[in-house]
Amino acid sequence: MSGRGNCYDNAVAESFFHTLKVEQLHCFRFISRNSAKRAVFEFIEMFYNRKRLHSYLNYSSPEQFEKSYYHERFGECA
Repeated sequence: MSGRGNCYDNAVAESFFHTLKVEQLHCFRFISRNSAKRAVFEFIEMFYNRKRLHSYLNYSSPEQFEKSYYHERFGECA
């Protein structure tokens, strides 16, 4: 943890929520809270974690990065 008032404390979360708002929620008006929850879930689980390329992960998706990480460490057994 960093010291009190460090501006980088929430940088990762702020970046994620900015991406969520700009790429998914900006153009929509939801008719219910349930439909908004569903849209956020689908964005995170179907796109953000599986398809979206992340610069921090050397421009691979989290799913690709995780597979390669475990393949390098444990071989075919993982």
